[in-house]
Amino acid sequence: MATPGFELVCEIEPPTRPDLKHVRHQIGVLSSIAGSFLIPDNHIGRATVSSVAVAHEVEAMGGRSIACLNARDRNLLGFQRDLLTAAAYGVDQFLLVRGDEPRVGGRTSGLTVRTMLTEARVFEGTAGFSGARRLRLGAVAGFGDLPDWKREADFLFVQVGFSLEALLRWSERVQPQMAVYAGVIVLASSAMARNLARTIPDIDIPSQLVEQVDRDPKAGIEAACDLVLAIQNLKTFQGVHLIPVSCYRSVAARLEQLLGGP
Repeated sequence: MATPGFELVCEIEPPTRPDLKHVRHQIGVLSSIAGSFLIPDNHIGRATVSSVAVAHEVEAMGGRSIACLNARDRNLLGFQRDLLTAAAYGVDQFLLVRGDEPRVGGRTSGLTVRTMLTEARVFEGTAGFSGARRLRLGAVAGFGDLPDWKREADFLFVQVGFSLEALLRWSERVQPQMAVYAGVIVLASSAMARNLARTIPDIDIPSQLVEQVDRDPKAGIEAACDLVLAIQNLKTFQGVHLIPVSCYRSVAARLEQLLGGP
């Protein structure tokens, strides 16, 4: 059974076309296990439907949403626009990220996660934001040191990993005082594993797991679900940020067996 206070945040695949059917299907399937949903923002440098708009759709379906806002694609005015739009929609949780490098062109401005965190706090105190709910702002942490400014965030999403021991060592060393969600991703293929190894610093993907996934793609689902359960049993973290990729149906079914629902 799910531990009280332990939250499973499921990341959904945002649409790259003006059609929310696939989003609604993911939400419907994952609602059996998820406490809330994370909506990426132009992830891997591709244009997607606004994360704020998709977050509003999640809320309209009765779910709880966390919208990603990346520094790469917006200047300060654009960031303020998105905060106002979100307030109008009743979306009040955000994960502030740097954003992957764009496929074409460069970054829009010098906006950073640190400045977004600061500016969001300033902006929500202005007259234009009066009456809106207080924002809950999160940042992403690697397994290295935790800068002081990130300690001002309301929650942290720790980078995905495969080692429970590494996660615990990080937590014991940095002593985070906010809610922390451990990152867990489903390895759908060995090609995906190689891509993760290229793009995520300090990630250690067990070669045995990659070999198992090569033989049977279900091994990646089983390993991710087992890790979610192990993190829950630690009672150290507030939850897990789960990235089920295209395997969300199988992941939902397996975790529903293991956790007994959200």
